Amino acid sequence: MSATDGFDWPGLMQAGIAGLGLTPDRFWALTPAELRLLLGPVATPPMDRNRLADLMRAFPDGPPSDPPKT
Repeated sequence: MSATDGFDWPGLMQAGIAGLGLTPDRFWALTPAELRLLLGPVATPPMDRNRLADLMRAFPDGPPSDPPKT
């Protein structure tokens, strides 16, 4: 695989070897699917400008509302 194949090899190696405690031979014997399974659920990608704009429209800042009367 090349550097442009879409894999973050240094990050994956750090997660597998340092994070999971795999030996290098165990790490390289894994398929990408097996490594993904060991690493757990995929984290939410970082927020981009479009997602921030969506949230700002859905939850606009404004003056505080009066607390509910009990």
